[in-house]
Amino acid sequence: MTNILVKCLVLAILGLSLSCKEKTEPESTSNALRNEKPNIVLILADDQGWGDLGISGNNNLVTPNIDAIANNGVTFDHFYVSPVCSPTRAELLTGRYFPRVGVYSTSSGGERLNLDETTLAEVFKQAGYATAAYGKWHNGMQPPYHPNARGFDDFYGFCSGHWGNYFSPMLEHNGEIVKGDGFIIDDLTNKGLDFMDRNKERPFFLYLPYNTPHSPMQVPDEYWNRFKDRELALKYHGEEEENENFTRAALAMVENIDYNVGRVIDRLRDLELEENTLVIYLSDNGPNGWRWNAGMRGRKGSTDEGGVRSPLVMQWKNQLPKGKHISEIASSIDILPTLSDLAQIEVNTLKPLDGKSLKPLLMDNSPSWDARVVYNHWNGSTSIRTQKYRLDSKDRLYDMEMDGGQTTDLSGKLPQLTDSLKQLKRDWLQEVMPKSKETEDRPFTLGHPDYVYTQIPARDGVAHGNIDRSNRHPNDTFFTNWKSTKDSISWDVEVLADGEFEVELYYTVKEQDLGSEFELRLGESSLKATITTAHDPPLVGAERDRDPRIESYTKDFIPMDLGKITLKKGRGNLVLKALKIPGEEVMDVRLLLFKRVN
Repeated sequence: MTNILVKCLVLAILGLSLSCKEKTEPESTSNALRNEKPNIVLILADDQGWGDLGISGNNNLVTPNIDAIANNGVTFDHFYVSPVCSPTRAELLTGRYFPRVGVYSTSSGGERLNLDETTLAEVFKQAGYATAAYGKWHNGMQPPYHPNARGFDDFYGFCSGHWGNYFSPMLEHNGEIVKGDGFIIDDLTNKGLDFMDRNKERPFFLYLPYNTPHSPMQVPDEYWNRFKDRELALKYHGEEEENENFTRAALAMVENIDYNVGRVIDRLRDLELEENTLVIYLSDNGPNGWRWNAGMRGRKGSTDEGGVRSPLVMQWKNQLPKGKHISEIASSIDILPTLSDLAQIEVNTLKPLDGKSLKPLLMDNSPSWDARVVYNHWNGSTSIRTQKYRLDSKDRLYDMEMDGGQTTDLSGKLPQLTDSLKQLKRDWLQEVMPKSKETEDRPFTLGHPDYVYTQIPARDGVAHGNIDRSNRHPNDTFFTNWKSTKDSISWDVEVLADGEFEVELYYTVKEQDLGSEFELRLGESSLKATITTAHDPPLVGAERDRDPRIESYTKDFIPMDLGKITLKKGRGNLVLKALKIPGEEVMDVRLLLFKRVN
């Protein structure tokens, strides 16, 4: 039975007399758009649950600026994303389910988008928009996976999945290592405001993928002081234990996001751009802790309702209806086709989209809209959401209109519907073919001829011997405990074009361990260096954490100039190996930075 026929059967069982044709985009005839291209500001929170906003009914915090977007625009009441960070970002950027686009992990290369995917930024850039992304990218670090190679003219932030310090941390600007300025969300917003100032005379697409309230739980005192002694009026409903201190920190971080959202809106008004700017706000998955979420089952990482339901609010003054609520289900795969449709931009992607334009739901009073199915998948678990039902990862069926907490399994009472949804799940999994580390053989790219910088971080390396990674969560880690000439660090890399490169190594070392000699080698090319400058800063993070972290602490790594190396196109192992160790240890290693000089 084909996938389309199965979908028709499901719709018939649901009692819906709707079309079962292949994807057809209904055309809206109301609210004609202005000829001038709208600006786009897309704001994405990280690990904020659906319930972490005032508009969701949470009186533990106040979010007047995000709430105002909803009050002045449109709210999607049933919007779904993936259970974790990089898959949602991949779907938002491509309009396609993340297993199709090469994403299977949140670190170590598994977060990268396939190179034959077309991104939202590329669509808008081709249409003449200025494009920028400021924040957590999480879909590939080395060009051509880097945001500058995926349609963004300007990028400032970090490309990993999480970061170890939120106060003036090491970041990058278009591949070059830089130091942040103040609390990271304020800093990212500053860059966004400057971008709007510079591009006020032309259409722009500004992507602000914030990295909070993802842990570590760091937030300025101004926000923490509002929460540290607050009694939570709304608490988690389930059997799992809520860490109320963690909840307070998360909510304080959301209030900081709200403050920065307000700054964006204020700047649009100051620039007289509000009427021609579409502002979108959403989150990338469910809450990163057990906290109030309207009684939904599941949190981040889960394919249940609580793990994948996200707020989605949109404002476009005098274009979108004011205060409208949309009950139809929608998904992160719909963002690309929706924004391009609203901006009247033709979409020419190499691959067919899974998403559909939500413009009829946004613009029309009585839209023509086919019933649909939304898929949620992660780590071997898959669930399906129809307008009324959810089939969970264990094939239990729930009436989401009557049982939003997924407490009563109806699969025994509705076997025909259950079997039909199970078949849809099987068909979808066969179609998208989820990937894994075992099925993918993709080295880390080095030396793209069109880009100056390539970062090769500890995150992507493999330690050999007794060398340790600073934490089991690799994204913000460094290598330590390097005590033997038999030990080494390697990276599986592919040099994309012949060239000469200046190489810097970001390191720390104790005074008593100076003098170690080491080699960096790739094939027949090598560099040798001796550590002559001590730098032994303390670990940072604990003093600013509002709740103990699970990620690595970090410290201030400094660059060592290793000289120039000539590399030939091709694949090989990039290896760091000690030749002489006069002290107890060689050094701690954070990253290598390659700068193409020809």
